[in-house]
Amino acid sequence: MSMTRLFVVIAAACIAGSSTVQAQTTLALWQIPVPFPVGTGLVPTGTTFLPPNQTGTAQWPLSGAAYAAGTPTLGILAGDTSSILSVFHTSTAATYTAPSGNGSQYAFSSNNWQPNDYYQVVLPTTGQANLTLTWDQARSSTGPSAFALQMSTDGSSFTQLTTYSVLQSGGGGAPGTWVTGTYNPLYSSTFALPSTAENQATLYLRFTNVTGTASAAAGANRIDNIGITAVPEPAAVALLGAGIAGVVGSRLVLRRRRGR
Repeated sequence: MSMTRLFVVIAAACIAGSSTVQAQTTLALWQIPVPFPVGTGLVPTGTTFLPPNQTGTAQWPLSGAAYAAGTPTLGILAGDTSSILSVFHTSTAATYTAPSGNGSQYAFSSNNWQPNDYYQVVLPTTGQANLTLTWDQARSSTGPSAFALQMSTDGSSFTQLTTYSVLQSGGGGAPGTWVTGTYNPLYSSTFALPSTAENQATLYLRFTNVTGTASAAAGANRIDNIGITAVPEPAAVALLGAGIAGVVGSRLVLRRRRGR
């Protein structure tokens, strides 16, 4: 094989490798792998809560938890404490339970919803581009139905990205019921995040209740399968491929000029 052909083969391999590096990947996925405590005096209450997290089979209490509470269960950031799912309620009477998820074992559910209460994920997006958010969300018949997706890069100033309605799960008039092992796409949403979400040391995403009045105390809302996919920014291999391609091009031009 001639030197020029060898350069061409190497360049092609590097460029092909760079496209693989930039394939869509799961940055973080939050599911609920273990139940919350139940029973008299054990159900979590209060204004804030982090869902427990553990790989494998687990019993409460999670004395041997592999991952910290609130961290993603899957993805590049699995178990990373810079990435947290949490909830905020104005009312201290809010309680937190883990009913069936949308095709998964458990979901993150709470009640006593008031305006501007929210679920929130926080994560770094350093070196990541083309971010897409997906999530499943449902409510009880008396739970809040109007929500807004909000974003911030400083945790204090939030931009509203979109508003959406949450469908009821179970009961009369509901389009379906969340069942472990049976996924229902009616409860899923997908949103392409703006470029301002890319390459951030800390990105905040909130699923905020914008219903105008407080829900009934027992009115519940649940969330599950919160995922963020991304495309890594061009890696060094892409630069290497481009550099080799440039060398090959220069050599070919020189050869033509010399009549070789």
